[in-house]
Amino acid sequence: MGSDAGDATPSLDEVRWRIDAIDGELLALLDERAGLARAVAAAKAAAGDTGFGLRPGREALIVRKLLSTPRTAAGDALVIRIWRELMSDSLARQGPYHLTVWGGRDPARAVELTRLRFGVAPPMRVVATDKEALAAARTPWGVGVLALAPDSAWWARLLAEPRLKIFAALPCLERWGPQAAFAVAEVEVEPTGGDQTFWVTDSPKAADAIVAALAVDGVAAELVAEAGGLKLFSLLGFYQAGDERLARAPGHLTGVIGAAPTPFDV
Repeated sequence: MGSDAGDATPSLDEVRWRIDAIDGELLALLDERAGLARAVAAAKAAAGDTGFGLRPGREALIVRKLLSTPRTAAGDALVIRIWRELMSDSLARQGPYHLTVWGGRDPARAVELTRLRFGVAPPMRVVATDKEALAAARTPWGVGVLALAPDSAWWARLLAEPRLKIFAALPCLERWGPQAAFAVAEVEVEPTGGDQTFWVTDSPKAADAIVAALAVDGVAAELVAEAGGLKLFSLLGFYQAGDERLARAPGHLTGVIGAAPTPFDV
């Protein structure tokens, strides 16, 4: 808009001209990025790597780096939405990436949260039962998104399926509402430096007593859900399944069922 743009308010036509120019630049970069995604897929295929390309830990680190970059106008929600779309589109170009959603009592909210997290590139279907969503998460390149519902302890079934893990808590911004669903898949869950671990116990003790018992070992916990005599807790930090502190926690049937990055705006 000229070298004197900082000295005088630009005209509306000048602003629109600059927006149009930026749109063209963005489109060219988007097209180049999409082409690179195809190149990644080709390189993986040539190396014999046909496994699920989802890397939730790497994605979280990318988003955190972007959010830490100084900006003057673009808000966190805008940055997250754009890069989630870009990363999901890239992954969808690499294999048969697909989403299956069980929304409990509020399917519309679950669908909304799924698209906020995974974008519009991967195909999505909504199913009537949590069992169907978990079954879909076991399929190649499949992700199941399941709501937290008071009448379902679907998360407890993951104790018997160590390959299937919670890797994302939805939504990823507190301003988008309370934690309402989890994403599950056969993926490796890695620490990102700002995580919450999900741990199940069958202890009959009250949630406050379990939180207190964990606190003795330095573990900060919060009750997330309770159903069928089982309780699901979120533990602040990244914990391995064999952690001795969790082995000493109340309950006979216990275990870590996954981990996810903490909300980006905490």
